[in-house]
Amino acid sequence: MMKGEDSEEVEIDLRDSDDPDDFDEQDEPLPLWKAPPAFEEEENIHTSTLVEISDTKPLLNVRDPRGINDCLKVTFEDVIAEPVSVRSGDRVWIWSHALFEVLRVWVYRIVTVLLAIPMSIISGILFATLSCLHIWMVRPCIHCILVGTSWLERLWSIVLDVIVRPCLTSTGRCCGGFSVHLARE
Repeated sequence: MMKGEDSEEVEIDLRDSDDPDDFDEQDEPLPLWKAPPAFEEEENIHTSTLVEISDTKPLLNVRDPRGINDCLKVTFEDVIAEPVSVRSGDRVWIWSHALFEVLRVWVYRIVTVLLAIPMSIISGILFATLSCLHIWMVRPCIHCILVGTSWLERLWSIVLDVIVRPCLTSTGRCCGGFSVHLARE
């Protein structure tokens, strides 16, 4: 979540709606589960100007600046919805909502702790290898092939200009005299 956006806190009341004495003259029930985003203070980070302009500095607040994973913005209502004709109890619905949100957040955190660093290492090695191969092997080979076959490119251009273009031009002029008129009857 970006620092400039309004952060929305999720409040879920797990008390029974039939118990009027639970509220004790409070305007709003106390939230039992909150997950506010944790922002780190960037003012306390002392780095040199070289690091500040580097693109390797991790972006802590903007983690998906290009919106690559917009399809993963899933809420409880996107996954589970009960029609009016079939309903579970209020407590079941509330506890299901709370457990969904808590488990979604914590299971993601646990899985990322286990997999994020190994996957980033593997991805870094893979992209570095592919970049190296492309820069030092593929691109020079393509350039050598283009230099070696430049005569073939010129010959193909001459064949197209001498044989194919006149045939297509004359066919276009012959068929250019036809006209189609559509009329409704």
